[in-house]
Amino acid sequence: MSVTPEQLRALATRAEALTAEVWTLCGGSPGTAPGTTPDADPLVEARQAAGWLARAAEDLQRAAAELARLQVPPCGLPWGVCLEHGNTLSSRAGVSECRVCHRTWSYDRLGRPCEEPATWKVIDRAGTVTRMCDGHVLGARAAAQGATFVRIDEVAGRAG
Repeated sequence: MSVTPEQLRALATRAEALTAEVWTLCGGSPGTAPGTTPDADPLVEARQAAGWLARAAEDLQRAAAELARLQVPPCGLPWGVCLEHGNTLSSRAGVSECRVCHRTWSYDRLGRPCEEPATWKVIDRAGTVTRMCDGHVLGARAAAQGATFVRIDEVAGRAG
């Protein structure tokens, strides 16, 4: 069985609903706990469990986001780029650096296929579709006149 980001998000939503239900049932909220021990307030443990549920919901949301990120295929264009600045890399002695932000990578990013997630679908005038990361799209916008640029998550959002 494979787990999907949607399943994890659904579990997170259920955990959030349970958290709210426990807080309502116990007459409190995350910031209110009249007693500090079970002897002083028998609902301390229930409130504590609500806090754990709230943290579990946050963890499930983070796991869903990370899983979704990992499931996106890589850009795959034959050279690397800076995600923020595009085709601004230089490489020397096996280290790549963005000439704008000075971020470095400890390998020759220019000499490898791009491993960043493909976040854009670019359709040129002839109808050819190329999937690209954010950094490659920066250069494509300047070079590919007449092309259509669509965020892949926007396409998925309309389909869902």
